Amino acid sequence: MAYPAGERQPRIAIAGLATSHPFSDAATIGRLRPGAAFDVWDSDADRVAEFERRNPGHHVHDQLADLVDRKPDGIILTVRPDQVAAALDVLLPLGVPVFVNKPAAATRSQLRDLTARCEPVAHRVLTSSVLRFAAPVARLARRLDRDRVLSARAVVRHDVGRWATGSTPWQDDPSVGGGAIVTMGLHGVELLVALLGREARAVAATSARRIYPTLRSADSATLLLCWADGVQGTVDVVGAAQSESYGVSVETADGPIGFDLPDGSADPLGYTRTVEEFLAMVEVGAPSPVAWSETVAILDLLISAVELESRSTR
Repeated sequence: MAYPAGERQPRIAIAGLATSHPFSDAATIGRLRPGAAFDVWDSDADRVAEFERRNPGHHVHDQLADLVDRKPDGIILTVRPDQVAAALDVLLPLGVPVFVNKPAAATRSQLRDLTARCEPVAHRVLTSSVLRFAAPVARLARRLDRDRVLSARAVVRHDVGRWATGSTPWQDDPSVGGGAIVTMGLHGVELLVALLGREARAVAATSARRIYPTLRSADSATLLLCWADGVQGTVDVVGAAQSESYGVSVETADGPIGFDLPDGSADPLGYTRTVEEFLAMVEVGAPSPVAWSETVAILDLLISAVELESRSTR
């Protein structure tokens, strides 16, 4: 049940620790709501121990279903995309907001399963790249005159070498975690759809292993998108990078405009604003800030790009 912020602190279920995101989400919630309580589950004992080290004094559970008995006010779900649907079967009946850390689906069948479960309750399900909520995105959206836009380009610089040696090799598997096109390309596609709308299709995609030859997917990829009104967009994934950064450049008849992230602000990549949006869903019953139709469009574009790239390399 929604309650006014400040009356009490929320109880949040951390359902899965498959990536680094729930660790940062918990840290942000702890900063914004110092009295928040966490109920935590993951099948990986090492990741649970790391969460306990960073967030002492919270409750750890042996089974995902145990979180239901704790009656959380909201849920942050972070499992492999091929496990999302089964987890939602357990968690959605609680009737509380759910934030699914990206990507929520990486294949066509996963997207069908996700949509079947979430579409009827889409107002209380949020899944998004945090970058959507970075302040420069909204500022650029306000400046855009769509009738003057010719094309747009998003660049995602995020090193993926750890997939070969780190604790999340499943992210490198296109059939499980999506690989470079889905996992990293999502950031760029999310930004372009947030700015230009969801009426787009994937035209082509290509990828390569240039620096990390042992990867299963790629460390370099390019997606070509086209909007219904003819605007063209590209997403470049730079998976061998010394630092993490993102950028958007929009070509207009009046000259290029865009932004780079991080932007030097207090919330340089949108993590804090994302958590604030989730807490608004939890505390005052706000609907998801991202329309479900837009979420589906983003995931469909990414999955279509993987399918196009797969056909082109046969």
